[in-house]
Amino acid sequence: MLKRKVKVVVISDVHLGTYGCHARELLYYLNSVQPKILILNGDIIDIWQFRKRYFPKSHMLVIKKILALAAKGTKVYYLTGNHDEKLRKFTDTHMGNLHVMDKLVLKLDDKKAWFFHGDVFDASIKHAKWLAKLGGWGYDLLILFNRALNWVLKLIGRDKYSLSKRIKNSVKSAVKFISNFEETAAELAIENEYDFVVCGHIHQPAIKKVKNKKGRTLYLNSGDWVENLTALEYNNKTWKLFSYKTRERVMKLDRTENVDAEIMPDVISAFVGLNEL
Repeated sequence: MLKRKVKVVVISDVHLGTYGCHARELLYYLNSVQPKILILNGDIIDIWQFRKRYFPKSHMLVIKKILALAAKGTKVYYLTGNHDEKLRKFTDTHMGNLHVMDKLVLKLDDKKAWFFHGDVFDASIKHAKWLAKLGGWGYDLLILFNRALNWVLKLIGRDKYSLSKRIKNSVKSAVKFISNFEETAAELAIENEYDFVVCGHIHQPAIKKVKNKKGRTLYLNSGDWVENLTALEYNNKTWKLFSYKTRERVMKLDRTENVDAEIMPDVISAFVGLNEL
């Protein structure tokens, strides 16, 4: 496969270990690019919903691919989110080209870019974590139901339908939350004189110019690999939003890959310090 050279690639909200994760599509995308810098902007492994009995080979191959990129010279920054918050005990850990951090500031062509997941703005995470986790389980069930619905729609020749997008766009509080999230991130970036602010968390891909009395910034969100299948790419002084539109076109997994489907979940469980999963 011909690889595109990209200066910076940002992905977030992959949610490995859940039914909603489109790991095969992400693997195809990662095999199509050759980034100098790969930023994993939170919720890559969904530790909230992680279970040993469900961690498919495609999910493990995504982890293996990321480690392979780091081994071959790509700087990989893992910025922790709320679903992988247990990794925050490893903040400021550096292993070769792999760096675990809470946030990141980079200079890109004489401009300052600020990267962080964005859960810091979410009151439900801070004050009612159990409620947020319950919402996560409900979201995963909704995705499963949506997949079944789309399978039926495909059989009868109808277009796919996103229940979660429909709910987000129709519920006023959800629309307001997204708007407030973007506004808050942009205002903080302007206050701190960042040219770019790059988040994840809300599963809403975006590139928006924001201006107020104090200045201006470019707000960006990498979206997710559950619903939107999107990534941000920075090259030649320009940000672009990559969208994986043809979901059926997924790479065939190499059966000779040396990945132990039984051992890997145990390794992840031990690494993050979880009990029985």
